[in-house]
Formats: sequence, structure tokens, C-alpha cells
Amino acid sequence: MILDTDIHNFYEHLVLKEIEKQGLSQTLTPHQLADLCCLALNQLPSHYIRHDVDMIYFTTDAERNEMEQKVIASLRLAHDKIQAVPAR
Repeated sequence: MILDTDIHNFYEHLVLKEIEKQGLSQTLTPHQLADLCCLALNQLPSHYIRHDVDMIYFTTDAERNEMEQKVIASLRLAHDKIQAVPAR
């Protein structure tokens, strides 16, 4: 087993998906995007899985919606912090 490729935090996928959905990758520098991801993920609970497809079977629609809302809120706060600091 290779830990860094077999196991990952499901919230990473959700954060990246929401960044694309909001178009933030078009408006922020690569450094800002990396900081944004770190700040957002640090606000979220860890939810480690081996396969994303497992989340389809083991979470309800309400749970998935709650996870997505947490991601949106954490990205909003993280984005506010990024915007308060001059771009590098």
C-alpha cells in the first residue's frame, strides 16, 4: 500500500471541485490558490477514504449537501483572508 496515493481526504476533492465551479482558478495566482486550499481544508474536518465512489454508497444526500455547504463556507472565509493580503 502506498499511503499518499491510496488514501486521501475526501474534502480535498470537494474543495478543488468548488474552486473550479466558482472560477477562482481564473482569478487567483498559483500561490494564492495553494494558500486558499490550505486555509479552506484546515477549517474542514478530515474524512479520509480510499475510493471516491465509496462516498456515493455510504453518505446520504443530506450528508453530501452538508459537506458541500461546509466547503463553500470554508472557501468564502479562506478567500476573504487571501484578498486581505497583497498578491505575491
